[in-house]
Amino acid sequence: MVYQYKFEKILTLRSREKDEAQAVYQDTVRKFEDAAEHLYRLLKKKEDMESFQSERLQKGLPVQEIRHHQQFIGNLQKTIEHYQQMVINARNRMNYQQVQLMEKNIEVKKYEKIREKDFHQYIANEKYEEGKMMDEISIQQYMNRGN
Repeated sequence: MVYQYKFEKILTLRSREKDEAQAVYQDTVRKFEDAAEHLYRLLKKKEDMESFQSERLQKGLPVQEIRHHQQFIGNLQKTIEHYQQMVINARNRMNYQQVQLMEKNIEVKKYEKIREKDFHQYIANEKYEEGKMMDEISIQQYMNRGN
């Protein structure tokens, strides 16, 4: 008799769901990293712009150019705030997908543990049945020798 796990289809389905959750999680991680990297570049650009303006102010700068720099930095600040919100949202989605992945992983582990226990029970039953058959054969051989 061949061992067949009674929940094999469920385990296969749950494993597929776990793999899909893994792929979604990896995608959210990539999106988070992209948003965070873009935010970093914007912050670096703002810092460079402010230090450039500070250097230019030391040497003297026309009022029109100061206004231009201030307006540019103001627009950059709005973009930074937008990307900060994007990073927060991406982090929240990433954390949510991580929780989902962990739940799927736990569920698959449960079914694998059940399969393992079921297989050990199957082996024990097979050994028991084999022992019974060996006893019957021994009894029949003994009875045949007696006749």
